[in-house]
Amino acid sequence: MPSTLPFPRGVAILIGAAIVLGLLYWLQPIAAPIALAMLLAFLLSPLVTWLHRRGVPRAPAVGLVVFMTFTTLGCLGWLVERQIAGLVDSFPQYEENFNAKIASLHAGNIGVVSKLQRIATRITDRLKKTEPTDAARPDHGRGAVRVRVVSDDEPYQLSRVWSVLEPVLAPLAGLGLTIVLLIYMLMRREDLRDRVISLVGHRSLTLTTKAFDDAGSRILRYLLTQLLLNIAYGVVITIGLFLIGVPYAPLWGFLAAVLRYVPYLGSWLAALLPVGLSFLVFETWIAPLLVIALFLVIDLVLSMLIEPWLYGRGIGVSETATLVMIAFWAWLWGPIGLVLATPLTVCLVVLGRHVPYLKFFATLLGDEPALDAPVGYYQRLLARDQDEATDIAESYLKEHTLVKTYDELLLPGLAYAKRDLAREALSEEDQRFVLDATRDIAEALLSLQSKSNVGTTQSETHDRLSVLGVPARDESDDVALLMLKGLLDPNSYEFALTSATLLASEVIEEVKLRQPGVLFIATVAPGGVAQARLLCLRLRAEFPGLDVLVGRWAAKTDIDQARTKLLAAGASQFAITLDETCQQMETLRALGPHPVEREPLRSSQANSMDASRPLPGSSDIAEDPSMA
Repeated sequence: MPSTLPFPRGVAILIGAAIVLGLLYWLQPIAAPIALAMLLAFLLSPLVTWLHRRGVPRAPAVGLVVFMTFTTLGCLGWLVERQIAGLVDSFPQYEENFNAKIASLHAGNIGVVSKLQRIATRITDRLKKTEPTDAARPDHGRGAVRVRVVSDDEPYQLSRVWSVLEPVLAPLAGLGLTIVLLIYMLMRREDLRDRVISLVGHRSLTLTTKAFDDAGSRILRYLLTQLLLNIAYGVVITIGLFLIGVPYAPLWGFLAAVLRYVPYLGSWLAALLPVGLSFLVFETWIAPLLVIALFLVIDLVLSMLIEPWLYGRGIGVSETATLVMIAFWAWLWGPIGLVLATPLTVCLVVLGRHVPYLKFFATLLGDEPALDAPVGYYQRLLARDQDEATDIAESYLKEHTLVKTYDELLLPGLAYAKRDLAREALSEEDQRFVLDATRDIAEALLSLQSKSNVGTTQSETHDRLSVLGVPARDESDDVALLMLKGLLDPNSYEFALTSATLLASEVIEEVKLRQPGVLFIATVAPGGVAQARLLCLRLRAEFPGLDVLVGRWAAKTDIDQARTKLLAAGASQFAITLDETCQQMETLRALGPHPVEREPLRSSQANSMDASRPLPGSSDIAEDPSMA
């Protein structure tokens, strides 16, 4: 009977990844030229399009652009070869200086070098003394020497010819394939795009089009920016070496611009030859140190200041992922992989953003945060790292208002904790830490906001609105009410809080004692709707003229249902964010001195927010209807 067990998905993914890596490795002579041709096509296609739009037919435009590109590269290569030949011919005039420095090293002018040289000599002599000679070796250690007799009449082997010509013919064949593919891609760019779309299917037309546009714009922007930066880098290096007095400064500037296409290593590879030449040409060590400082300062300025400002989030790849992928492509394809690493990684990130099955590429390699701000904040609280959670909240406060920070960061964190506690994924001790940490962070953010508002004028009024805050169910509601109290101006509101442990009858007694103008019931999702509804019913029966406001915060689902239940139970207004609650408070304060003396503000008069709009930042909070 055949087995019905499904094939493990993880094993299938590993097998598929191994097959793809094997194909990329073994097909490197073909895959690398294809990738290089695509890279050049991205770079040269704007020039072809520019010529074609000005009346030049496509075929002559492609031929002209490709001819000029490779002619320019050939001329630059010829100039470099002439510069190198001149450098080799002029070496004898520097030989005397070179010998003098070598003699100074042997004479012990540099103590560290001479000491290291003496240590190496002693170690070598010791190893020679301990190594057994051929005469002292036992006979059984000698093996039979295999002698092959070669006849002059043996036919000539063609494999010897190939072993000699392969190092020359293989790069030429790859270059020829790249040129042919480049011409074809530039000539038939639209046809290739249409064929890929047809292969994917018309149902994915929008997805494929967006992926093509996104990849093309990102890669083209990266290549043009890198080209301009490398040209500027080469020019600055040339000027700096010329001022120092290093011979053949244009040659070293050109090599620096070319080698900088090799990420992270190219600049230092380009610095080796100028440093070595300055060591030969100049009698002192000042010039070599100046050359090293020149490369170091310019490379740091480019990599730390200019490149982050120009690139920004343009290519969408994180720095760590770039380093890893550079090592990966260099291992897979060698030197050509170093040059193609960043563009290929950009393509993988674009695929991950537009293809659902490849989303892990965007998560692993992209520069966007892997976790949303509310999720990352709550994750730090789960790890009991209150310091980092505070840093996240303070960073969020720099770009948002205090009420938005409460609504979009702290309240979702409380909702996550309530949800996980109901699912038994969070212990009561962990929830206690989340509550205490949230209370501390809310107070810290309020202090920062107060310090930033020092010197601003606050409204001074004597008709303060008396508000009594009542938690509907648990301590999460209590912490949320503390946030609301901090948001309300103490010159305009007299805010008092009750405990979450009070019963409905005790809340009624508290209202009789305090006589508030407004009673506010707070409930943080999930759960709490039933308790808030009971309070509304009891309060409306006891105090018909009292305005009862309800805040159903951090809720995503069942908002309409909760609104209907609570308004039917006697609530005057219903809000789903702290921001909306503060606006409702301001409206009530402006209506009169004491709400008990007038009819309650019904829902038809309230300035309520559209219930279909969920709270930003709480998209992952699922409401449990059984807890309502």
